[in-house]
Amino acid sequence: MNTKTRSTTRDLVLAALFLALAFVLPMITGHVPQIGNMLCPMHFPVLLAGFVLGGPWGLALGFAAPLLRSVLFGMPPMYPIAIAMAFELATYGAVAGFMYRKVQHTLPMIYATLVTSMVAGRLVWGAVRFVLAGLSGSSFPFSAFLSGAVLTAVPGIVAQLILIPLIVAALQKARLTD
Repeated sequence: MNTKTRSTTRDLVLAALFLALAFVLPMITGHVPQIGNMLCPMHFPVLLAGFVLGGPWGLALGFAAPLLRSVLFGMPPMYPIAIAMAFELATYGAVAGFMYRKVQHTLPMIYATLVTSMVAGRLVWGAVRFVLAGLSGSSFPFSAFLSGAVLTAVPGIVAQLILIPLIVAALQKARLTD
C-alpha cells in the first residue's frame, strides 16, 4: 500500500476524531457555561491535533471548530466569542504543530511547546477581541483580557499543563506522533 495514501487517510481520520472531540467535550460542561469557560474543553483536542497532525492541520481544526460548533449548536455565540476563539485555537494548533516538528520530543520540550502555544493563542485571542470591540464601538480593557485569558481559565490551564504532556507522551509510545 502506498504510504502517502495511508498517511493521508490516517490524518483525515485523526482530524475527524479531533474535530468530533471539539464538538462533544464542551457538551459535558454545556449546561454550566462558567465551568466551560474555566475548563476550556475545546482547547484540548485542538492542541492535541497540533502535536499529532502538525501545524497546518492544527491551524485548520482550531479555526473551524468554534465556528462550526457555533453554527451547528449555537454555542459559543458567533460574535464575538466564536470568532475570537477561532483565531485563538488556530494559533494553538499551528504553534503546537510547527514547534513540535522542530524540537526534540522530550517531556521538557513538550512543555515548552505547550506553554508557547498557550501564550501565543491567548495573546491572539486578546488582539482579536480588542479589534472586534473596536469594530463594534465598544471597548476591551486590559482587565477584561486578564480575566478572560488567564484568571477565569486557571483550572483549564492547569488541566492542559498536566494532561496534554501525558497524552502526547502516551501517543509517542504508541507511535501515533511523528
